[in-house]
Amino acid sequence: MEPAIVERRQMTLLGFSFFGDPFASSGGWTEENEIGRLWKRFMAYFVNHRHRIKHVVADDVMYEVCVEHEETARTGEFEVFVGLEVERLEDVPVELSVKILPPTTYAVFTLRGQQIVSDWHKLIYDEWMSGSGYRKAYAYDVQRYDERFKGVQRIEESILDVCVPVRR
Repeated sequence: MEPAIVERRQMTLLGFSFFGDPFASSGGWTEENEIGRLWKRFMAYFVNHRHRIKHVVADDVMYEVCVEHEETARTGEFEVFVGLEVERLEDVPVELSVKILPPTTYAVFTLRGQQIVSDWHKLIYDEWMSGSGYRKAYAYDVQRYDERFKGVQRIEESILDVCVPVRR
């Protein structure tokens, strides 16, 4: 699995967050765990209140950001943010959270079909990163969902980009 190395500008995202163990109630890629429930909440909000979200970069591109915290290694708890990119902040609805990602270099891994639901974290962090000359620049990674992602029910037809902030 060889990534593309790309430079990205600062990104401003609006959406919803969850902190904890998102797999406590149900593991894997399912709409029944906290990540699935977070996506359902955000998508329902987006459909019903799209007019309240200003300066959206692209209606058909969504992001999931997983943020590790100091206690993540010990507790398994981390933050999951789902949302979309905006060009700038203006009249942000109080229900939404803001996540500003710094400009950085990303290793972008394009996953296809069953790779998406596999343990890709292990492939990226244990295998690729250990021999790449790169290390993690920030304690988060980003999953980018666009028209290539067809949904959990059509995972075999789906493509997903995983973006890991890196530095040499």
